[in-house]
Amino acid sequence: MNLYQNLAERLKASIQQGIYSPGDKVPSVRRFAAQQQVSQSSVVSAFRLLESEGWLEARPQSGFFVNVSGVASSPSQPSGETSAPCTVRVSDLVIRLYQATQRENLVSLGAAVPKHALLPLKDLREAMARALRRSPDAGSRYSFPPGEVALRVQIARRGVEAGCAFSPDDIQVTSGCQEAINLALRAVTQAGDIVAIESPAFFGTLQAIESLGLQALEVPSDANGLRLEALSLALERWPIKAVMAVTNFSNPTGSLMPDARKRELVKLLRKHEIPLIEDDIYGDLAHGRERPRAAKAYDLDGYVLYCGSFSKTLAPGYRIGWLAPGRWKAAVERFKYDSTFATATLPQLALAEYLASGRYERHLTRLRSTARSNLQQAQALVARTFPHATQISSPTGGYLLWLQLPEDCDAMRLQQSALAAGISISPGSLFSPNGKYANCIRLSVALPWDAQVEDAIKRLGKLAMDQVAAVASRR
Repeated sequence: MNLYQNLAERLKASIQQGIYSPGDKVPSVRRFAAQQQVSQSSVVSAFRLLESEGWLEARPQSGFFVNVSGVASSPSQPSGETSAPCTVRVSDLVIRLYQATQRENLVSLGAAVPKHALLPLKDLREAMARALRRSPDAGSRYSFPPGEVALRVQIARRGVEAGCAFSPDDIQVTSGCQEAINLALRAVTQAGDIVAIESPAFFGTLQAIESLGLQALEVPSDANGLRLEALSLALERWPIKAVMAVTNFSNPTGSLMPDARKRELVKLLRKHEIPLIEDDIYGDLAHGRERPRAAKAYDLDGYVLYCGSFSKTLAPGYRIGWLAPGRWKAAVERFKYDSTFATATLPQLALAEYLASGRYERHLTRLRSTARSNLQQAQALVARTFPHATQISSPTGGYLLWLQLPEDCDAMRLQQSALAAGISISPGSLFSPNGKYANCIRLSVALPWDAQVEDAIKRLGKLAMDQVAAVASRR
């Protein structure tokens, strides 16, 4: 049990014993942290967990109070399965962290974006020049939905690699994968609806849910992705309107859902007539020679809305993504007109030129090799320099590493210490609407491996070791 969960259990026991009655204000975050000799961020995570379970309610400018309606009104939670649906509040924290990592000379282990040295910039410049020669007016005209046909043809061809059979007409080009996710959610939900998400989940997914006024239901995941037995129980207990998952090399854990589980996932949701929003942004980054299939490959009735992008593999700054929305094609196109209206024309044409040149596969081969090598070196270095009980993920694709530190570690405090030392990381609580994973961090190694990166990971391990020692000394 994590530190924040222990704190939540202690306060819950006080409520059950009558120390705090319905309507009573519980100690402030600052006071409770001092009483328990823990960080304020751990207390916030504990209070948010109790709020999601119905024990506490937050009142603006006043603090936390024991829920006057009583916990009994909340559905019971099967042990080890899903918690109750909750409102998401992560955007402010995400924005603050993004702003804090814009400094120069920062060793960026927090952003899941490949550094420019790993990208084919010369080839992209040449493709941009060819696109301008073919379409001199590209910078002066709108690319109305569904987007440039030349690019949609190339995306459909790439879809075959993932086992998908959609056509260019089935694709909506978007401004990055984040817009694809937003459009998909808008097409299948309304404010207040419940969306089931894997836990931990990409914080961009949480931001989209928050911005649309939806509720998130965390479903446990493991090394093979979303746990279907837990999802099946959740579908019976809650009026879920959509399910979201990163099926291939998930962000943040790097889990890969086997083909059999993907097939069963699609079958389960089709039975309940619930759409699956599949984010396959990391699918092209398999460390082996074979690209994994998408869940969309098993979709026979258009219930999977398939999202992708070139931001993680090729050109983050172009902001080109796509969505194959299945039976929600008309709704997605309408919402695209209502939101960003059009996606930048020239980057679309440049990427179409580049993909048609056949150079993308050669680039992917190099990028996959670099990602695999970097992760292996990072895993070995973390094992040597971080606290002994640290658990390290073993992804077979992508460039993200998920670390579960000892319970005494507070990832938010570690993140602040790391920033002061010139290192950026992503704390685990970003990946949960309930403040879970307070002792976890995500590292990205999508950058050239050198002595500076090695030193940064060693210093990060030392900071974690110091934090564990400081907590032990207070006992």
